[in-house]
Amino acid sequence: MGCATLDLAGAVSLKLNNDTHFLRCSPKPFLSFVELIRSRRHPKGPPSNLLSCRADKSRPSFSLRAQSTTTVAPEEERVVVLVIGGGGREHALCYALKRSPSCDAVFCAPGNPGISSSGDATCISDIDISDSSAVISFCQKWRVGLVVVGPEAPLVAGLVNDLLKAGIHAFGPSSEAAALEGSKNFMKSLCDKYRIPTAKYQTFTDPSAAKQYIQEQGVPIVVKADGLAAGKGVIVAMTLNEAFDAVDAMLVKGSFGPAGCRVIVEEYLEGEEASFFALVDGENAIPLESAQDHKRVGDGDTGPNTGGMGAYSPAPILTKELEDLVMKSIIYPTVKGMSAEGCKFVGVLYAGLMIEKKSGLPKLIEYNVRFGDPECQVLMVRLESDLAQVLLAACRGQLSEVSLNWSAGSAMVVVMASKGYPGSYEKGSVIRNLDEAEAVAPSVKVFHAGTALDSDGNFIAAGGRVLGVTAKGIDLKEARDRAYQGIEEINWPGGFYRRDIGWRALPLPQKQFVTGG
Repeated sequence: MGCATLDLAGAVSLKLNNDTHFLRCSPKPFLSFVELIRSRRHPKGPPSNLLSCRADKSRPSFSLRAQSTTTVAPEEERVVVLVIGGGGREHALCYALKRSPSCDAVFCAPGNPGISSSGDATCISDIDISDSSAVISFCQKWRVGLVVVGPEAPLVAGLVNDLLKAGIHAFGPSSEAAALEGSKNFMKSLCDKYRIPTAKYQTFTDPSAAKQYIQEQGVPIVVKADGLAAGKGVIVAMTLNEAFDAVDAMLVKGSFGPAGCRVIVEEYLEGEEASFFALVDGENAIPLESAQDHKRVGDGDTGPNTGGMGAYSPAPILTKELEDLVMKSIIYPTVKGMSAEGCKFVGVLYAGLMIEKKSGLPKLIEYNVRFGDPECQVLMVRLESDLAQVLLAACRGQLSEVSLNWSAGSAMVVVMASKGYPGSYEKGSVIRNLDEAEAVAPSVKVFHAGTALDSDGNFIAAGGRVLGVTAKGIDLKEARDRAYQGIEEINWPGGFYRRDIGWRALPLPQKQFVTGG
């Protein structure tokens, strides 16, 4: 087995061979190493509450501020963290957790080769994250004190429920609370009941009734699959035929599987979209920094919707006044409503908003119950607080004691995707010069979303959205310039990207960037 190394923040990385940091062996050697770390931090043993899910009332209150990665406040417990997932969002979470002063180690299951090669986490490729018992067994053997669930599917399937029953802190909502994302009809019904502003809508299971309603309302109109559809279940129909085709695809052809057995036909809102994130502990909520996503695949917000082609933070459209209004009219009523319905929400509330052109007021488009992708990337590079302690505070119902620190300036991520995405695309094209991209400036970071390694050790495309080239700058222009300069270094003829990320906040540069190759 390869050597284990301890960096200045106390994070452990394992290098098993020259090609990968994925762990496929017994955890015993690593456990010995972690116990050595813990014995040094806690001569009388690790804190007894490490795996407890109950709030420790005797634990001193704290306020989380930016800290050096080489120092740890004495009252902070040490923690080993497991991140569930393997995309760009999870890479960003691993990156931020590794920088958390209180983290002894960061693991990611299943992770991806980019996460491993960067040293941001040790990836555990052979755990079935849909098998709660396997995840729990891993946590118990490896002394994991916090599990951060990235993707929506394990949340909706109840992974957090099972972890909590086993006495393991888990950041993310229960399966019941995850219905805010798992069922758009549930979310809309909650909005109706608790007077949360959203677009007018109707829910249908009968295609003829849906088409009649569309005919009455006129176009443009929005047709949504009720369930989880990997970010592709929303059709913005500009013509009646497009709307009817969307209804048929979901309710007649079954193109979206069980997710499309019920559809929501929704009013088309005109305005500017924005992403709003809040951490929630069941009763309290605190806002994260603002970010703005770019959903359409093409420049100028054209073409079909995607999972997101880029983002930037902060978003100028979300002023302090607007943020306060969103918290008051949307986030707080949601948190209180979920509590009143008997399914308290703990985790990230990601509100997709439309700032209406005619009124200037925010309306809720949809909820996601986890960090957005690619918004998470720009948020995590700007976060200066200890993420592990922030998330533990949410698990314990202690967010009222937390304050967050963010770096000044701006951050931008530009997604590089496989040609053909969001439709069919080929896998296996070789990607080169990623190190050169990160060498453009110290603030450039390439997050891996859909990469694999070929037999020669080269990174290859293994998904639709593949890379997230992220950069910070003193302002949005500098962040944008650095991100696109990083992209210029990457040699990937099989990929493409939008050239206008940030266009709503910035004038487009004169130079048109092209993929290196």
